[in-house]
Amino acid sequence: MRIHLKKVRCPKRSLVFLLVGMLSMAGAAFAQSCTTASDMEVATRTAITSTAKRYFDMAARGDAAGLRQNAIAGLASDFSGIERAVIDNQPTLAGTLGTVRPPYLLKAEGTAPLERAEFLCGVFAAQGQTTNSAVFVIPNLPPGNYAIDTVDASTAKGPYTVSFVLQQQGNDWKLGGFYAKAAQTSGHDGNWFADQARAYKAKGQNHNAWFYFLQARDLLVPVPFMSTKVTDKLYDEAEAVKPADSAFNLTVGNKTYNVMQVFPLLVGNDLDLVVKYQSADVSNTAATFQDNMAVMKALVTKYPEYREAFAGVVARAVEPSGKDYGSLLPMKDIK
Repeated sequence: MRIHLKKVRCPKRSLVFLLVGMLSMAGAAFAQSCTTASDMEVATRTAITSTAKRYFDMAARGDAAGLRQNAIAGLASDFSGIERAVIDNQPTLAGTLGTVRPPYLLKAEGTAPLERAEFLCGVFAAQGQTTNSAVFVIPNLPPGNYAIDTVDASTAKGPYTVSFVLQQQGNDWKLGGFYAKAAQTSGHDGNWFADQARAYKAKGQNHNAWFYFLQARDLLVPVPFMSTKVTDKLYDEAEAVKPADSAFNLTVGNKTYNVMQVFPLLVGNDLDLVVKYQSADVSNTAATFQDNMAVMKALVTKYPEYREAFAGVVARAVEPSGKDYGSLLPMKDIK
């Protein structure tokens, strides 16, 4: 069964409430539990870390077939996404040894998938998370024993993390999820982006601050469904500058473009800004290219602060069917 994971964030109120509930209620209150590495049985911890290291070595060799053979049934039946991720990251990971972090053991009880499985790992204070705690929130999680383990790799492109969601089946730990990502963007880590976000906020550039807070949070956790004390603080800081105009219109002459989404994206070694807008038809690529150019210029004209924070803009025209056509232009060439 495939595990579908998405970005989530647990408010501090929720953490405290659940912590109190777990301490005061029996039965259902313990439907989700987390054991940190220091509290695990040695045999369990060793099995998880050795499995993570073995799967990392497969990924570093580009052995997608071997990973598929060791995956849970639902994932093995639709392995194309992970296969692409393994192939894409293999040149970067090749020859690296990897250092395995202490794992987390997650237990989901019950007889049906949990709509929102929330795992509180480590010690929590009255205000929420502490330095050594972590929270994992996984929607629609079937009952079972799971582990999350991350392997750090030092690569020619900088530090990388490769994380595995494992599910226990008998005495084996099967692959249930795979995440490989750079721990830096353009040579900068999450703390640098957080500092830059605060600097942009101080200058009143809230759009730049918002995107840089998002980038900081993404870099500071190895998987998108994890939060820590640091990322909780970043969430609060980001919410304070979150733009109200996440979707808006750009007017160029007598034509109006409906912008659906704007977000940062690493393209090569550059942090660019992606703008997606609605298009009735992208089949005429020459005309769509001109629309893309117009949208880029209009976006930067509307928000000139973007020139300071991003190396370029990617405009993507999106049909109702989902088909799209994109163009990239360096910021210095948008006039």
